[in-house]
Amino acid sequence: MAELSKTKKYESFFGSIGHAIVSGFDVFFGSIQKITGIKGIPYLFVLPNLLIFGIFILYPMILNFVYAFTGGRSFFPDQRTFVGTSNFERLFTCENFLLPNTCREDLFWRAVHNTVVFVIAQVILMILFSLITALILNRDIKWRGFFRSVYFYPCLLSPIVVGLIWQWILMDSGALNGILTGLGIGKQPFLVRANWARFWVIMVSVWAQMGFYTLILLAGLQSIPADLYEAASIDGANKWKAFSNITMPLLMPTMVVVIVLTLIRAVQVFEIIYAFTGGGPGTATLYLVQFIYNYGFASPNRQFGVAAAASLVMASVLIVLTLAQLAARREESY
Repeated sequence: MAELSKTKKYESFFGSIGHAIVSGFDVFFGSIQKITGIKGIPYLFVLPNLLIFGIFILYPMILNFVYAFTGGRSFFPDQRTFVGTSNFERLFTCENFLLPNTCREDLFWRAVHNTVVFVIAQVILMILFSLITALILNRDIKWRGFFRSVYFYPCLLSPIVVGLIWQWILMDSGALNGILTGLGIGKQPFLVRANWARFWVIMVSVWAQMGFYTLILLAGLQSIPADLYEAASIDGANKWKAFSNITMPLLMPTMVVVIVLTLIRAVQVFEIIYAFTGGGPGTATLYLVQFIYNYGFASPNRQFGVAAAASLVMASVLIVLTLAQLAARREESY
């Protein structure tokens, strides 16, 4: 009986607190509603997100435009001089764009060339591995749910953690070289040779991100009616004909969206590279975002104008890719 009376007291106490809180909210929002009206209440709830967006996204974007058209080393915009398009002219002053050594900002064009190669190779391998994995996981195999979780798990890791883990595995005294030495093969310069570094950067990024695109393609595969495959088998079509005439055409809208998403993400690659190779050896894995970071933050002579101009060039590319994604989604909806 004593415990029951205590329970009732606690319920009465917390119930009174809850009632007081609700009454306080009623008074607060009631007074605001009198000022803004019913239509103004939704804006009150959106206001915190708008403030965060304005402070951390919109204001830096505007500031970036200011930096792109001003010069000097000062961080404060009012202490920078207007230079017009000279930062862009500095980036695009080049005798031959295919030869970075002939450009005024040779590091920028090396980063552009490296990014183009990285994007092409990474997107092809990402689509290939993701499609193969999705086709396997779409079959009725044992522990299918477990394998889906396993393939998606790397996407949950921080890119910095992924880069550091693979750096530990592939460094000169890392785990993989330790295994190769134990087998009598000898150490390999995985992160010292330029070609090896480019190869591993692509493979690590594919490993870290393919689970996300695998799930998207898997969802597209599962939306294809099974009746079509049954009808094709009755007509005598083999697996290849069913894949080429049923799977790929019906999967193509999803595939287009995945391709655009991988392109956008590949152009923006930074975190894994920053932790994995740091842009090295030399400039072998120097990509656009790494170039912008180096010029704007890592260099002792910070050149905010050049970095901002380079970021606007990259932003224009991303806008084109985003418009392509929207067009692909519009066609998919039709």
